[in-house]
Amino acid sequence: MEEAEVPLENVHEEIHHSAEHSTERWISWVALSTAVLAVLAAIAGLLSGNRANEAMISQIESSDQWSYYQAKSIKASVLDAKIALANSPNESDAAKRDRYEKEQEEIKSEAEHKQVEAKSNFHLHEIFARSVTMFQIAIAIAAISALMRKRRFWIVSLLFGIAGCIFLALGFIH
Repeated sequence: MEEAEVPLENVHEEIHHSAEHSTERWISWVALSTAVLAVLAAIAGLLSGNRANEAMISQIESSDQWSYYQAKSIKASVLDAKIALANSPNESDAAKRDRYEKEQEEIKSEAEHKQVEAKSNFHLHEIFARSVTMFQIAIAIAAISALMRKRRFWIVSLLFGIAGCIFLALGFIH
């Protein structure tokens, strides 16, 4: 899965330029809040990508366990057929079959655990990705507020930033 990129360099430059040439003090706060939002977006993006990678690894490990489970099942079935066809059943074959069945239970449990882990990591990836989206929207609206010199847009941008912080916190709490 791809990590979300946050192409914000140009936005930062525009806001910084507007803040330097503005007589309105609040524009400097827009620049500062945008820088903080960009840092939070970068952190959320890294966390989102990390959780996506962990989800993929857990899913691959789960698939490996299920393949191993199938291999043990096939071995047990072959031994069952051998025992059924033999005139005198071999006790070591019966012991092997019992061992395979016991191992299958352990393998199945591990595979199911890995599937749950993968789903949990993917869910966290989605939460952090929502956080990144909210931060990106907040930064874009902050840029609009600085360029248009409209303070109310900056307030809206801060609200989106708060929403991004909520998703970020939810990701950490989960």
